[in-house]
Parts: sequence; structure tokens; C-alpha cells
Amino acid sequence: MTTSSGARFRQALSRSKNDNKPLQIVGTINAYTAMMATQVGHQALYLSGGGVANASFGLPDLGMTSLDNVLQDASRITDAVDTPLLVDIDTGFGGAFNIAQTIKKMQKAGVAAVHIEDQVAQKRCGHRPNKEIVSINEMVDRLKAALDAKVDDDFVVMARTDALSVEGLDAAVERAVAFEEAGADMIFAEALTDIEMYRKFTDVLSIPVLANMTEFGQTELYSTDQLAAVGVDMVLYPLSAFRAMNQAALNVYQHILSDGTQANVVDTMQSRQQLYDFLNYHEFEQKLDQLFANKK
Repeated sequence: MTTSSGARFRQALSRSKNDNKPLQIVGTINAYTAMMATQVGHQALYLSGGGVANASFGLPDLGMTSLDNVLQDASRITDAVDTPLLVDIDTGFGGAFNIAQTIKKMQKAGVAAVHIEDQVAQKRCGHRPNKEIVSINEMVDRLKAALDAKVDDDFVVMARTDALSVEGLDAAVERAVAFEEAGADMIFAEALTDIEMYRKFTDVLSIPVLANMTEFGQTELYSTDQLAAVGVDMVLYPLSAFRAMNQAALNVYQHILSDGTQANVVDTMQSRQQLYDFLNYHEFEQKLDQLFANKK
């Protein structure tokens, strides 16, 4: 029997726990970066809602993309690799029935896990000011709709709270406890400003807790050892590779314009052979040669 993507995600988390370290979950902006991350050894992948908005649509992370927009990028990744994928579904893309559709379609697309947050529908990036959150009851209703739509029991519904910057640490912890009681599989505590804050969550929760190590945000970039010491189970790097890719691309564009050639930045590029290696290009080419050998 084939193991579901949700089960593979939970297995990866279990293996990390056995090694006494958090599961590292790396952001992949498309199918090819998912292949690279998988081939270098990562056990779990992530698709950021902000990343979909930025990279696929040239939009800011302000809740402007739809379920179908995110689903298309997620499907491309799950078609390319078997590594379990965690997907950002923002606030669920609507009311109870919309949330149910989101969960069903994500499972059908081979996604392993999603996180749904307690911001209002007109959401903002989790590390930006002036966020607004819904009541605990409204978020619990979102969770109930999501959990009820699970076909695979191993599919992960992770509850994210953005309450710290709005109502403070105690309120954020209270929400996390309520979300666990509502049935959330895991907790995502967003934009914490001190590492000891994570211990406030892990001390009272019996379900796994995720820490978001996004760059240039409200949270210092703690190591896996530091986060393990306060009980964190998962560490997310949502857009690290994407940011590096953007800076590298900008450098190439600028040099082509100023130098009249790309020759001065070739040493910063992935080679054709490296590209082919990740794509298994030669294996495909050999298959073509076999198929059409008789014609030659």
C-alpha cells in the first residue's frame, strides 16, 4: 500500500525527533527548486503563499491570490517530487465550505500538510505591522471546517496564530491551546521576538510546534540546536532560496546591461551539466535513443 504524503510528512517529523533535532522544512518556489532540495537531502518542502504571489503573479503578500493560484504551483511540485509538501493556505480562501474545498483539493493534489491562520481575510505578511486577527471562536470554526474535510487521517492541518503582535504572548499561547483542543494537528507560532517565547508554547502543548526562520523579519535566525533546546519540533525557511535566487538574477541582469556581456558573471551561474544532473536529462535522452534506435 502506498504511503500518503501526510504520512510521509509525519514520518519525517518522527525521524527528526528520534535524532533529537527539529525537522527542517525548506521553501521551494517551483518544481525545479523542489527537485534540487530533495536531491541534496531535505525531507520536507514548503510552498509559501507570499512566494506564490511574488514569484508567480508579481503581487505582494496581501491575500490577493486564490486557491486555484496556489493549487497550481503546489501540484507542479507534487508532480515532480515525492518529498512531503507543506502549503500556506492563508485564511482558507473563504468561509466554511470554501475551507473544506481547499482541504479536499490540497489532498487530491498530493499535498501533505497545510497551515491556516487566524488573521482576518484581508491578511498581511506575518512579519508586517498592523495585522488584525479574528476571534478564537472564528478561528476554531475554520479549523473545524478544515479538519472535517480530511479524507486522509494523516493529512496535517496546522493552526497558525499571528496574535503575538496584536494581543501579546499570553493571548497567543491561549489561542494555541484552544486550537489544539479544537483538533489542530500542529501549531505555527508566527513572528515571535525572543527564543524563550517558544518555550511558552511547547511547555503547554502536546502537539508539534513550528518556528518560522524567515529572513529580515521579527524573529532572529536561531539555529536548529537553539530551537531544539526550547522544544521546537519544526523549523521553516520559507523564502531563503527564493531571496538568494532573486539577488543572483538581479546581479546578472545588471551586468548584462552595464558590461554588454554575461561573461563576467558566468562563474555565479549553475552550469548546463548541473542543470541536466538535477533533471536526469541524460536518462530521458537515452530513452529517446532506445525508442527510435530502429528508425536510425
